[in-house]
Amino acid sequence: MKIKLPGRPRTRTAEDERAHSSAHRTAHAAAHRQGGVLDVATLDKRPDADPVDDPDRIDQEALIAEFEAEKPARHLTGWPSWVTSVVGVGLSLFALYWVFNPMPRQVYLPTFLSLGLFLTFLTYRGWPRSAKAKEAGKRDHPNVLDWLLALTSLVPAVYMVSDWQGFFRRAILPTDTDLLIGTLLILLVLEAARRTVGVLVPIVVLLFIASAYWGSFMPSPFTTANFGWPRLVGHNVMGTQGIFGTPLEVAATYIILFTIYGAVLAASGATRFFIDLSFAAFGQSPAGPGRTVTLSGFLLGTVSGSGVATTVTLGGISWPLLKKAGYPKEAGGGVLAAAGIGAIMSPPTLGAAAFIIAELLQVSYLEVLVWATIPTILYYLGIVLAIEMDARRHGTHTVEMQTQSAGKLLLRFGYHFSSLAAIVVFLALGYTPFRSVVYATVLAFLLSFLERRSWITPRRFWDALAAGATGALSVIPVMAVAGIIVGVMTLTGLALRLAGIIVDFANGNVVLTAVFSAVVVILLGLAVPVTASFIISFVVISPALQQVGVEPFAAAMFIFYYAVLSEVSPPTALSPFAAAAITGGKPVKTMWLTWKYTLPAFLVPFIFVLSPRGVGLLFEGGTETVLIAFVTSVVAVASLAVVTGAWLFGPARVPERLLFLVAAIALLVMTPTLIAVGAGFAVAGLVVHLLTRRRGDTAGGTGTGTPAEADDATTTRPVPASTAPPVAGATAAERPRTER
Repeated sequence: MKIKLPGRPRTRTAEDERAHSSAHRTAHAAAHRQGGVLDVATLDKRPDADPVDDPDRIDQEALIAEFEAEKPARHLTGWPSWVTSVVGVGLSLFALYWVFNPMPRQVYLPTFLSLGLFLTFLTYRGWPRSAKAKEAGKRDHPNVLDWLLALTSLVPAVYMVSDWQGFFRRAILPTDTDLLIGTLLILLVLEAARRTVGVLVPIVVLLFIASAYWGSFMPSPFTTANFGWPRLVGHNVMGTQGIFGTPLEVAATYIILFTIYGAVLAASGATRFFIDLSFAAFGQSPAGPGRTVTLSGFLLGTVSGSGVATTVTLGGISWPLLKKAGYPKEAGGGVLAAAGIGAIMSPPTLGAAAFIIAELLQVSYLEVLVWATIPTILYYLGIVLAIEMDARRHGTHTVEMQTQSAGKLLLRFGYHFSSLAAIVVFLALGYTPFRSVVYATVLAFLLSFLERRSWITPRRFWDALAAGATGALSVIPVMAVAGIIVGVMTLTGLALRLAGIIVDFANGNVVLTAVFSAVVVILLGLAVPVTASFIISFVVISPALQQVGVEPFAAAMFIFYYAVLSEVSPPTALSPFAAAAITGGKPVKTMWLTWKYTLPAFLVPFIFVLSPRGVGLLFEGGTETVLIAFVTSVVAVASLAVVTGAWLFGPARVPERLLFLVAAIALLVMTPTLIAVGAGFAVAGLVVHLLTRRRGDTAGGTGTGTPAEADDATTTRPVPASTAPPVAGATAAERPRTER
């Protein structure tokens, strides 16, 4: 069986679109009735549809909406969809207008927030739909309360903007009307956050507000003065430290502009090109499907910056390939999620937290891109090594693919990389990140006309602008309430107090401080999404790390990478759960396998903070420092991959895995002595593994061998999926079926 992968998707007629849309809605409704599991094999009933060729094999928009935030978004139709589309386009145009015609932040931010809240209340439902409503297929339209909240969310902006100078000057002594409007806005952003990311974030915010209001009743060392409600409203609504602080400013500038860029680039056909290029580059080997997913995840991540969106886009096209190669459902989901999560840390878009780093540290966004380069390489290296080991351990096989060569694809469609490169070039030339991404968006729009089928027509451009706004909705309320947390901690001085507690508990030891800091960030990430986790952690953890001698930029990147763990950890393991919905695997098992694939790379941030040489990973220091840090980190990641993957040249047993674990831990510290110790243990682990493997081969005779050797037979020629041997450990349903 050959899987045809042409360079571009075929053109559909309007009739095809209507029929296909109907099939998607039916399949998605059936998936909800089955507990949220999507059977990708039933989503495209057209007789001419190829298994991997059709990028719309799953309802990607519905899946992204469901897993992009803690609470699923509505899939609006009819006139409510028209209203949200018009307001969304208006919000995007407002952000683009601000780039070239700046206005006071006291005008721009309230207007942006109110429009964002308006869309949020219409797009995100207040309560889950009943099973009866789902089964009846009733339209999921906003109810009266949703419309009331949406319209009410416009009131604060009208009040603030009409007298913005007077309103923000009265922060110390607010009037009764100021207090009413401020209280209303706090309640609105709390409700919007509850709808988008769940109830935990609003609860955390309310606890912080209570700790300031009843500060004298808090136990030592958290005791503070009691701050009255007028002071809290004045500080968090009428100042620059609360709702309208740095987090919301980042959402209204960096994030909205980059989501618009990503939507335009996707409309130009770049997404499909990136995936086709990955298939062409890495398809023909037993580990080829896994490598393909990894490279696709990196390329899509350079545009998306969203773990869930990248996972769903990858899964819709790549899961059939992984399945035919012999990947069990959970392992395939783990590969998809791990590759998708890398989008949050892949230059040049990164995730929302990276934009906040640039603002909080007052550095250029280009510097943050440079800091993220080597850690991103190490992240994907860890995934690739894990995939190579699993390909041999599971006995996956090659799937024949008929596709254009990578060279031909690059010659024909390589122009899609131009806008990505343009962002970096404009930043290097001294342009602001905002103008750089707008110019890149214009370039992506113009380049779409090089290929007839990817022309961005007026309708596509309208949809891209609307998608740019709706893509930021899950972030806007979170940024607003995170600003309240930051405002309360700066008002009470709680941030420095908590940092001192961490340092005292670690007795001033940098290793223990780093370990405790990582634990705090991970635990916080269990309750809140990446962006909120980073903001809260930065305010508390960064001062603690700096007190023990860690550079501010290294502390920020350390916190950033551990905040990303919330994409893997329950209950906010959004990317693994989205991957499980695509593959039909068990969500919890998929999550743990994602942990296995990503764990080696997530230990790398310790290198930033445990040794002065470690900042070489962030391109700080001389060339020698950077090279030593990079090579040492590669060996450490490879050693950890052996530990978690239980494979080297064959099955890795406990003794050699323990040796590699000690080697990895020693290499993470990166002092000259410990580098030598780590290298010695790594060599010892390799020697023990080779001796053990040779002994096993001798005892087994020439007629037997390890699973890896058995796999060598499949590497000599591609094995069609229909005749491939069953995967070790796979259930009957997961084994490839024989074609008739």
